[in-house]
Amino acid sequence: MDRLDELKQKYQSVLNLIPQQGVKLAHVHLKDNKLFIEGAAPTEENKNAIWNQIKLVDPSMSDILCELGIDSSLVIAPQVRTYTVQAGDSLWKIAADNLGNGTLYPKIIAANPGRLKDEKSVIHPGDVLNLPD
Repeated sequence: MDRLDELKQKYQSVLNLIPQQGVKLAHVHLKDNKLFIEGAAPTEENKNAIWNQIKLVDPSMSDILCELGIDSSLVIAPQVRTYTVQAGDSLWKIAADNLGNGTLYPKIIAANPGRLKDEKSVIHPGDVLNLPD
């Protein structure tokens, strides 16, 4: 594994958080044997969330360089909550556990039009379902 891949793996949680925070990346590459991330965040709060995650991975920040500016024109896409089906799950149980009431299972069906047709749709462990807000 080369150094870039090694650092990307180490900082995978940061790289996963970047799109969730609406950060637009300009560069992710190796610079001076460190992972170099450059981009823009929609707000200072989003930028700080990235920095906080970097510090959680490695408080010394000895192998990462991050340059994030602020670009208030960036829009944060709404987050889609998902659930991975476990053995023994049913739409009723998933709705009860995640939406607070089993009778709300039709909302899960509606949030997964390509995967679920109706309450008789079969779900399998490992299926990833979108959860409604």
